[in-house]
Amino acid sequence: MTDFARYPSLRGIPVLITGGASGIGAAMVEAFARQGSKVGFVDFDVAAAEALLNRLAPLQADIAFEPCDLRDIDALRTAFARLDAALGAPLVLVNNAARDDRHGWDTVTPEFWDERMATNLRHQFFAIQTVAPGMIAAGRGSIINLGSVSWMMPQGGMPAYTTAKSAVHGLTRGLAQDLGKHRIRVNAILPGWVVTERQRQHWLTPEAEEKHFERQLLPDLIEPEYLANMALFLASDDSAMCTAQSFIVDGGTV
Repeated sequence: MTDFARYPSLRGIPVLITGGASGIGAAMVEAFARQGSKVGFVDFDVAAAEALLNRLAPLQADIAFEPCDLRDIDALRTAFARLDAALGAPLVLVNNAARDDRHGWDTVTPEFWDERMATNLRHQFFAIQTVAPGMIAAGRGSIINLGSVSWMMPQGGMPAYTTAKSAVHGLTRGLAQDLGKHRIRVNAILPGWVVTERQRQHWLTPEAEEKHFERQLLPDLIEPEYLANMALFLASDDSAMCTAQSFIVDGGTV
């Protein structure tokens, strides 16, 4: 196993991760816990969250979980307040939660569109709005929004998802301007095709993998830990002068 970097500036600081029970989010929870951070996470999948907590129990890390459907902004605020009380006001927010369900453009209803925006975009803004006052009081903070390269490629077959993820770019740049004077950095991570268990179950067929590698320059699948490693860097003081940027982790997809 590769011996990845350790960041002394992450030890003991409160970190909040959305959608932390599985996939990329779970990799981030583990990565920050291994750095010695105090990690809080929210998710609506309670069973997956409890399984993750059990798996990470040997680390004896300071980890707290609150169940939450992020489409409900009042529930988001309540869950964040409970994690704040348990761990302290977060100095790092990772807006990770999203779902990339495939859908045809011709089947989208107004109701489906609004639900996809609530699932993939709206909660990112209100999560930032909720944690920013604590960061302002501390005089520092790092906010990391998960975007996607799907809208840049371009990729079809999920127009509501790619629209929401393209909007993360504007959200990141705009709030970096608004919050920069408080030494709060706002950046985005844009993953390529990350091989989570969900991807393996639904879309990672031998044929799809072969077609994908016709476009990806590096001949290896992107595992969730590589996104977690980028999040660690952007959360740490090592990236102190990085803000309003999008960091692509896609194996060189062309």
